[in-house]
Amino acid sequence: MTTAATELHFLRHVPGNSPVHRMWAGTKLLVVAGVGIAVVAQPSWLSQAVAGAVLVAALVAARVSLTAVPRLPRWFFYAVAFAGFLALMAGGKPEIHTPGFSIGFGGLIDWLRFTTLTVIVLGFAVVLGWTTHLADLGPALTRLFAPLRIVRFPVDEVVAAVTLCVRCLPLLVDELRTLYAVRRLRHPEVPTTLKEEVLNLHDLLVGALVSALRRAREMADAIDGRGGVGPAPRLPVRLRMPDYVALAVTAGAVVLIVIL
Repeated sequence: MTTAATELHFLRHVPGNSPVHRMWAGTKLLVVAGVGIAVVAQPSWLSQAVAGAVLVAALVAARVSLTAVPRLPRWFFYAVAFAGFLALMAGGKPEIHTPGFSIGFGGLIDWLRFTTLTVIVLGFAVVLGWTTHLADLGPALTRLFAPLRIVRFPVDEVVAAVTLCVRCLPLLVDELRTLYAVRRLRHPEVPTTLKEEVLNLHDLLVGALVSALRRAREMADAIDGRGGVGPAPRLPVRLRMPDYVALAVTAGAVVLIVIL
């Protein structure tokens, strides 16, 4: 049974009055996009160190309690460790040679670099979710994408799609949790063999797919009943000192990542 210690809360807003909370949502999106794209394009250790320093500064400035950190299930760490073991078995330079065998650490180093990059990118996304209301993302995206209207880019449709995806993610997580609880009630026995585990996962995936399609149809009918996708709201933008500081730090971090 899923317990509170292992439940994941995606994009959960944590109320606060920190400098990051007071920032405009568009500023935080620019910070995440700028640092994220730069470190993905240049995934060296020095670049990741710069991005990690920006992430630590954001975490300190957000003043969010450690109790808000998502608690991942134990099987997730087992899967990560197994992936690292496979990467170690792949070998690659640098290598250590002994009279009996040789070990290559090239695959393991690449796995560590990719894992660290993933943690950094997800960390920025978590900070964004902690300090930003979901309702503020739509107007911020509308302002950021406004120059693309010149080339007839479908700004309203894209913003509506992104907003719906963000809003539906918590609903999908709750639906999966409900499906898992119902599955455990109907089949309380714990799978003991690989075949039983695969069948259990298959049933959960099929149920999740059917539930997602049903939710999507209901939402599409609701949107159609309201006259379709309307224009995205364009709220006034009020930048404060934390916004200017964040943009300056992001610009400096991107320059360092490109240079390094």
